Amino acid sequence: MRAVIAPNPGKIEALEVVERPKPVPGPGEVLIRVTAAGLNRSDLLQRRGFYPPPPGVTDVLGLECSGDIVEAGEGVTDLPPGTQVCALLAGGGYAEYVVVPAGQVATVPLGVSLLDAGGLMEVACTVWSNVFMMGKLQHGETLLVHGGAGGIGTMAIQLGKAFGARVVVTVGSAEKAEYCRELGADMTIDYTQHDFAEEMDRADIKADVILDIIGAKYLSANVSALATAGRLVVIGLQGGVKAELNLGALMSKRAAVMATTLRARPSAEKAAIVSAMVAQVWPLISDGTVRPVTHATYPLEEVRQAHQVLEDSSHSGKVLLTT
Repeated sequence: MRAVIAPNPGKIEALEVVERPKPVPGPGEVLIRVTAAGLNRSDLLQRRGFYPPPPGVTDVLGLECSGDIVEAGEGVTDLPPGTQVCALLAGGGYAEYVVVPAGQVATVPLGVSLLDAGGLMEVACTVWSNVFMMGKLQHGETLLVHGGAGGIGTMAIQLGKAFGARVVVTVGSAEKAEYCRELGADMTIDYTQHDFAEEMDRADIKADVILDIIGAKYLSANVSALATAGRLVVIGLQGGVKAELNLGALMSKRAAVMATTLRARPSAEKAAIVSAMVAQVWPLISDGTVRPVTHATYPLEEVRQAHQVLEDSSHSGKVLLTT
């Protein structure tokens, strides 16, 4: 089968399409014939050598996919061959076939194409586990999302609004700001023109939950933007890994800073996230309240061009690879 790896970490030229043996599902696993795989920022880090797969996980890139079941391993009875699914992966999505634990698989939501489903699982599970399970966003609270036009951002806007929150986002252009407003964002801040914490102060808005993909660069401003008892959830490190934290400012707000990753969690923990997310989010997708946002699709052989789109941050929504 065709698969994408980065044997010598580096720039987009490091990506190679190679031939690999088709994997075989073990007990509790399923084999998926991949239709589409979503690209994520963590894939760029892996390609550069900064985010290696967990021990025992394939070096093939890709943390989510959609497709149809072609074989079920021992003990899997509820996902028969032919079932159209999407899956949360520890790796392996950039390929024609992938093996995944059955608990990390969900049937495609009603009304969603198999292609668009390729970019659903990572963003939906990331937003649900971090904004709602950890951040405990409540109806009437304010959610601040950094990178509002990206895959995670577009999902966070829609879910935040669906559950009755006010949503503020940071974006990198006027076009992306308008796109986020169309998805439901109440306030957009162009980070290339304004300091988001200062803009929120001017509007007399504080965030109860912040979903942050930037990390160190935004730490001080994030704490400033938090409301009393606010929760800052850091899920990315695009702006660095080390920063000075003013504990006095944090204590005065009785606020919390949390940081998480999804990929390296045990399969049972990821299965619990998938189950909770599907119960809460899939109905909203099926009735049209929330929709997957696909920016562009590329065939597997054009993976370098697809990575370049993410590198340039020129996308709004998800970029997908098709097999």
